[in-house]
Amino acid sequence: MSNFTTLIASNADWFYLIGAILFILTLRGLSSPKTAIRGNRFGMAAMAIAVVTTFFLAEGPVMWLIIAAMILGAVVGMWKAKTVAMTQMPETVALMHSFVGLAAVAIALATVLHTEEAYSTVTRLELFIGCFIGAITFSASFFAFGKLAAKSWAKTLAGGWVKPVQGLLFVAMIGFGAVYFMTDSLPAFYAMTVLAVVFGWMWIAPIGGGDMPVVVSLLNSFSGWAAAGIGFTLGNSMLIIAGSLVGSSGAILSYIMCKAMNRSLLNVLFGGMGTAAVVAGDDSAPKTYKSGSAEDAGFLMSNANDVIIVPGYGMAQGRAQNAVKEMYELLKEEGVNVRFAIHPVAGRMPGHMNVLLAEADVPYDDILEMDEINSDFSSTDVVLVIGANDVVNPSAKDDPASPIFGMPILEVTKAQTVMVIKRSMSTGYAGLDNSLFYMDKTMMIFGDAKKMVEEMVRSINGGGH
Repeated sequence: MSNFTTLIASNADWFYLIGAILFILTLRGLSSPKTAIRGNRFGMAAMAIAVVTTFFLAEGPVMWLIIAAMILGAVVGMWKAKTVAMTQMPETVALMHSFVGLAAVAIALATVLHTEEAYSTVTRLELFIGCFIGAITFSASFFAFGKLAAKSWAKTLAGGWVKPVQGLLFVAMIGFGAVYFMTDSLPAFYAMTVLAVVFGWMWIAPIGGGDMPVVVSLLNSFSGWAAAGIGFTLGNSMLIIAGSLVGSSGAILSYIMCKAMNRSLLNVLFGGMGTAAVVAGDDSAPKTYKSGSAEDAGFLMSNANDVIIVPGYGMAQGRAQNAVKEMYELLKEEGVNVRFAIHPVAGRMPGHMNVLLAEADVPYDDILEMDEINSDFSSTDVVLVIGANDVVNPSAKDDPASPIFGMPILEVTKAQTVMVIKRSMSTGYAGLDNSLFYMDKTMMIFGDAKKMVEEMVRSINGGGH
């Protein structure tokens, strides 16, 4: 055992290099649904190498405690992976981000309490940055988890007092951090940590539901930077590399999401679709809409040449992806050209719809991003929108007063016929009404997404055309 330990310790840099390369290959694999499984495997191998190498590098470890923590974490992780529903995936991701932030805070606190000797200026700066980013990540991600899970304690805050309080908390946090940096004062460090936790909560609380996909990707970035900061403190190159990869990729993803919404990151984080969105969507004028049955929808699609399906959070909520796959296959057998149109911010986390369709084994070649398929709507016979709202809302193009004005959308209004599956005429997650639902070419189909799609399948199977 001693020889093996010596072998690992003497070659730790090589093992970390291999792990770093595998983490890079992980990101490369996760960039496409076609290679996502392979990317996950690379990530698992990289993490295994990192954990084992660090385990044998630890100085004076309490073996039973480390092993017990590893076993407990593995058991909980595998149990959660097997039992979490797809509808709970966004809040699960946010909760995992909060744990990363909490770990960063715990390591920083343990470090400052480890010795009575004063740390160097560089080390204090690393602790300051790593701890306050970790604390913000922890509370912000935990609040995002509560909001996505519709918890009663995660209410969206509104009012003119919110931004001044945010500003005061941020200034006070930086102030106490500066005091610790200059004087090595532990009370200042503790105060900075507490203020960072409160600031993270207050920072996310006013952000509306329509912006949550961007928030989730940004918090992913924060968790990476928190890990990288602590990596510097611990002198662990693998943690620095892995954290930097997560941080930079999350930042890039946040930029892509904001571009898809035609909004700046600052506008999302400090403007947002708050209660103003509800007011903007309010219209006292009477509105009429046409409703139809699932059988009507099955008949129209089976007699069409081209059909585009636009999935939204309603598909996840109804767990309808497998029924949608069955309908897709039936229509293909009838000779219908069927494809899926994915908006970058559809659902409640980045890639939400891609994950659902991949789970149902829908062929990747028929899953197209917004930029790839938008030009095809004008030549499409039927569009079926399943539980999507804001990403197909014409107000983004037609109404300068709308909070989402300028946001690129899936231009389903150009199709000959639009069918929308919704539970009711209530507004979407961002609180905006949708003029698409009142157009002459639109047919509303009210009900649970899975049940309605299953009825469409029976209609197509039964030769309803």
